[in-house]
Amino acid sequence: LSRFALFTTYFIHICFAFFLLLLQRQNNIVTHFIIGGFDTLSRPTAVGVAILITYLLAVLANMANIMFIISDKRLHKPMYLLICNLAVVDIVYTSSCSPTMIGVLLAGVNTISYVECLIQMCVFTLGTSMESFVLAFMALDRFIAIIYPFQYHSYLTNTRVVVLTFILWFVNWCFMCYMPATVVPLPHCSSRLKYSFCDFAAIIRTTCVNPEKYFNEAAIIMFFILFFTFVFICLTYCGILLFVKLSSNNEKKKIGSTLVSHLICVIVHYCPAFVRIIFTRFGVVLTLEERQGLVIGAVLGPCLVNPFVYCLRTKEIKQKLFKIFKRHHCDRFLKSL
Repeated sequence: LSRFALFTTYFIHICFAFFLLLLQRQNNIVTHFIIGGFDTLSRPTAVGVAILITYLLAVLANMANIMFIISDKRLHKPMYLLICNLAVVDIVYTSSCSPTMIGVLLAGVNTISYVECLIQMCVFTLGTSMESFVLAFMALDRFIAIIYPFQYHSYLTNTRVVVLTFILWFVNWCFMCYMPATVVPLPHCSSRLKYSFCDFAAIIRTTCVNPEKYFNEAAIIMFFILFFTFVFICLTYCGILLFVKLSSNNEKKKIGSTLVSHLICVIVHYCPAFVRIIFTRFGVVLTLEERQGLVIGAVLGPCLVNPFVYCLRTKEIKQKLFKIFKRHHCDRFLKSL
């Protein structure tokens, strides 16, 4: 496991070295970008405050879930390791663009350097794809837990979950490398971004080339990721539903309660993603404001919903949270005496 982690670290360093080499060789005169996606907003401060509050809640809730799982050895189980990994992905995902949007709306800082913009694009793309793969992995976990409950701990051990998690991050780093490798060699005719932060579509529109070819290539990659993971999740649910038909009423209630949390997270992630990435490639026309709203919702929605869903619907985490609040109130009561 340590060798695999070391290999992954070396690979990431090589990718960044290659990335910096490309930056040094490119001859663009663009040194920074101007973010113009919020220029048409009538109340930017209100939107900025809403994004700030949502971002802080999402980060704090995900960090709380991570701390609960790490601090309690009883929660060092495959399912909770997956919840912890999802929380890490959510923090990375929402932190890739939320601070930039908050800076534009509340502080008026609407410029970003070329290198920072490319890094933001890469991290945002990594978070988008990782969210899909992690939800698919969690669907597999629930499938094994429901269909093969007695063999669950032999099929999914902590070591296997950690190794598969490293593999997922490694695969997604490979997908992410397409973005800077495509963007860096292209000449730029504008330094003004049409959207609210640095994503692939926003940067491509500043180049001097026809963007449709690159949009189609990116859409194919994202369609593969979304379609593969979504179909995989649907197949696991079909297998579970077939198993449910043969189960008793009590078992059906337990299985339904187990799946609700994951189903909510799947719906919140895939609905805006399919509309924004897939449907627009098949003729669905969105206005700039509609696209902006979908992008912001696709980032902040899952990152805020996921930790609260698993915190409120996972028995062990909920009990631990209740104990902490109970202990806090007891301490305050004793101090008041």
